[in-house]
Formats: sequence, structure tokens, C-alpha cells
Amino acid sequence: MAMTLRLTNEEHVALRERAERDGISMQDAARRAVREYVAKGEHRDRVDAAAERVKAAHAEALEHLGK
Repeated sequence: MAMTLRLTNEEHVALRERAERDGISMQDAARRAVREYVAKGEHRDRVDAAAERVKAAHAEALEHLGK
């Protein structure tokens, strides 16, 4: 799927320079950034869900501790 990505001039220059240093295209660099962004968000969602399960499982103890 194609899309247009609008960058500021500074972002464009930074992306081009970083991609050149890494020996990849700007498109590949942007796609990597998107994958990392999605993966971090998914990880954060899993951590949040796990924390909620722990809080629910230990609600009584947390109440006694005043948390």
C-alpha cells in the first residue's frame, strides 16, 4: 500500500542522512521506524494488560497496603 509522508525540511534531511549512514533507502528507514513504533505500542499494551491482571489478582493485598 502506498502513502504520502510529509516531513519538515529538517526531518527530511535527518532521515536522508541517517538512512545514508545505515546504507538503506529513506523508505526502508521510515518502514523500520513504523515497525518499531507499532512493536513498542503493542509491548506497552501487553505490559498494561499484565499490570491490570496483577492488580486484579492482588486487589485485596493492595487495599491493605493502601495502594
